[in-house]
Amino acid sequence: MSTSRLTQQDMTEAEQRELKTRLDRSRIAHGRPLTNSEINHVKKTYIDQLIAERELAAKKVRQIKKQKALKPDTSATYSWSANSHSRGKR
Repeated sequence: MSTSRLTQQDMTEAEQRELKTRLDRSRIAHGRPLTNSEINHVKKTYIDQLIAERELAAKKVRQIKKQKALKPDTSATYSWSANSHSRGKR
């Protein structure tokens, strides 16, 4: 299940703010403006982390949905009317 790469336009506002915060922290840690390569590296690692988090959340949702799926009632007795054709066998 390969998804396309996440872009900044696809991110929520909170995620975009977090990306800018990480870029600022990196710039402060280096003590100079970042090069394009360094900016792209920070963005790539953050996007990879976001994709992993989203896939985990989707996996949990799928598991919950699977658990809530309709299961046949095993405690019910056998019902002839539910298991036979209403118009009879042809």
